[in-house]
Amino acid sequence: MMLRQIIAVTGIGLRSLPQRLWESLVIVVGTGCVVGVLLSMLSIIEGMHRAAARLGDPRNVIVVQRNIIFENSSAIPRSAASIIANAPGIAKAKDGSPISDAVLIAYVPTLLRKNGVKSNITLRSFGEKGAMLQQGFRLVAGRMFQPGKHELIAGAMANSQFTGLGLGDKVILPDGEWPIVGIFTTGGLLDGALVGDTGTLMPAIRHKSFNSVMVRLDSPAVFAAFRTALTTNPSLSVDVMLMPDWLAKGSAGFSAYFHAIVYGVAAILGLGALFGCFNSMYTAVESRGREIATLRALGYRGFPIALSVLLEGAVLSITGALIGAAVAWALYDGVMSGFGSDVFILAVTPPMVAIGLAWAIALAVLGGVLPSLQAARGAVTEALRAK
Repeated sequence: MMLRQIIAVTGIGLRSLPQRLWESLVIVVGTGCVVGVLLSMLSIIEGMHRAAARLGDPRNVIVVQRNIIFENSSAIPRSAASIIANAPGIAKAKDGSPISDAVLIAYVPTLLRKNGVKSNITLRSFGEKGAMLQQGFRLVAGRMFQPGKHELIAGAMANSQFTGLGLGDKVILPDGEWPIVGIFTTGGLLDGALVGDTGTLMPAIRHKSFNSVMVRLDSPAVFAAFRTALTTNPSLSVDVMLMPDWLAKGSAGFSAYFHAIVYGVAAILGLGALFGCFNSMYTAVESRGREIATLRALGYRGFPIALSVLLEGAVLSITGALIGAAVAWALYDGVMSGFGSDVFILAVTPPMVAIGLAWAIALAVLGGVLPSLQAARGAVTEALRAK
């Protein structure tokens, strides 16, 4: 009996929506704007996380200076890099040498292609085993740089984000021009960077030490022994982390900061949408006063009427949320973007859409609870007398 009343009253309310078109559109448009903005901003975080995750081979380990959060702030002396490369548990290449690479990181001034604003691109070094340690690395145009020569290769997305980074272009470093001789891809954050030979770059950029050392272990199972061997060595002052853990640590601060901004902006927009929903639902209840009073006079209880008001608001909010999600997906999913010196592909995913729907339902409930109570508690005789 109760369920039939809920279905009947909700059906009557939904069929009368065309008569309250503008009030209904306030809810749809308001919620759509909130969800669209929310998902468009979350797509940046998701895109960066996806790109970073592609660098996280579970066998790869990064060694940095102790108590350092960012790789470019670390300093590993040459002597320490040699000790690390000969530690137990490192996988061997076909020639029997350890799969280890001492890395340099620097930033090169450039201009953003879309607006000409000054920016920086990451310059990273590869030693003999550098490409081997990058999951999915392959050249898509040109050739690999030659060790000992002033040559660079550029990530596949670098020239789309920055100016002057195509095949054949020249990059100015402290000791002259370095031509770009190849284009590579990894499917990760490295696709927006420049890469050169470690031994050649070190004097060119005036570095006296490495920033980190990357190694590949025989298996993740030997990580604990490898870390102990390095962290207990009195001649080293290093932290040792699996690459997935290092990437998670590095992105934690950014993720928390950006999530706070995203949800703060969404909350401000949501407040406006909430008032719009509240006013629209109150107007709907007032315009349906005679109809609701008639239903009460026919024996319909207050709960089905109140719930029908909430369901009506939820339907409108969810419709707006789906429209907002569709717009965000069409405009941002798969689009290349950048944050700082990182370049990545934005992503709008089903879990993000679910977050948007949850926001829409929350707005509907919060905006509709008082109007629904008014509908359920309204005096039948007064409503029937109303014009």
